[in-house]
Amino acid sequence: MSSDPWGRVDETGTVYVRTADGEQVVGSWQAGSPDEALAYFERKYEGLVVEIGLLERRVTTTDLAPKDALAAIEHLREQVDAHHAVGDLQALRDRLDKLVANVDARREERKAQRAQQTDEARHAKEQLVAEAEELAQSDQWRSAGERLRALVDTWKGLPRLDRKSDDELWHRFSHARSAFSKRRKAHFAQLDAQREDARKAKEKLVAEAESLSGSTDWGPTAARYRDLMTEWKAAGRAQREHEDDLWNRFRGAQDVFFAARGALFAERDAEQTENLKLKEELAEEAEKLLPIQDLKSARAAFRSLNERWEAVGHVPRDARPKVEGRMHTVERALQEAEEAEWRRTNPEARARAQGLTGQLQVAVDKLHGQIEQARAAGNASRADKLERELEGRQALLDQALKGLHEFGG
Repeated sequence: MSSDPWGRVDETGTVYVRTADGEQVVGSWQAGSPDEALAYFERKYEGLVVEIGLLERRVTTTDLAPKDALAAIEHLREQVDAHHAVGDLQALRDRLDKLVANVDARREERKAQRAQQTDEARHAKEQLVAEAEELAQSDQWRSAGERLRALVDTWKGLPRLDRKSDDELWHRFSHARSAFSKRRKAHFAQLDAQREDARKAKEKLVAEAESLSGSTDWGPTAARYRDLMTEWKAAGRAQREHEDDLWNRFRGAQDVFFAARGALFAERDAEQTENLKLKEELAEEAEKLLPIQDLKSARAAFRSLNERWEAVGHVPRDARPKVEGRMHTVERALQEAEEAEWRRTNPEARARAQGLTGQLQVAVDKLHGQIEQARAAGNASRADKLERELEGRQALLDQALKGLHEFGG
């Protein structure tokens, strides 16, 4: 007979294992010595130890499903309970019991994790729904559409909830997307209609612009082009494929008209500039008549100058007041000289001669004061104008003094 702490072999070859409940028959061995029998069943025990160790690692380090883990544990427990091995079988049972407890703990842990994940998924989906419902009212069609597509991708990456909850949230989410799509579709349909109306309106504007491009009625036509531009801006944008072509035609028609007008105005400006030079020369020649010495010859000379003046065409508008003012100054001097002559030759004028001389002297003195004020204020153009007027008044004063002398006053 042979034995060790956990088993023995009797004289008949029966192998026993020692347990807390007493010896249990392991099997019968007739093929060799009792030691070989014990060694064989001890190796069976070591095999169970290895299998249990492997299962422990699988439970600890892998995602082995609790159901599969418990099935494997039960299979090993059946082998241990069959008493076909020699060794500390209770230790194996204890390890299997502990392993069951670990599996149960991991199952509860996973259940809690799944519950937490479900809560997180629910919260995440509720947030997605809330954002989708807010975006459904947006008029930022491009950015809101892109964001809604991104929300769908995010939704697909989240775990499913229970069917009822998941379906309810998805229904709200889908409804928000549909509402946005419906509003966007209606918006762009309306926009297309507006652009079609704009195209028709701009076609009419282009037709009128092109019909006016050859006009030589410069002022009214230019004003009409300004009105057409205002109407163009108010018409809104046509479809992209039409807008640029319509604009090019519209702008091209304007360019034809304004280029022709610009060429004519450039020619006219050159002509008027030349006319200005001629009138300035005539004004300078007229100013040489001052002060008037011989009224008759001065009158004849001015009449000749004025005829030549009238024969000259228009001058630039901004230069007209100054050059015409020079001629008017000489003309007023002639008129005042004629009045002075009339008064001199009119018997009734003698009595007024002294008064007129005094008035002219006051006017001359006043003009001197005004000229000094203009110079002091830096208003050279006014000072020059006043000096030309002064020359006329001084000439009148000289005439009046001469007339008064002739009257013997």
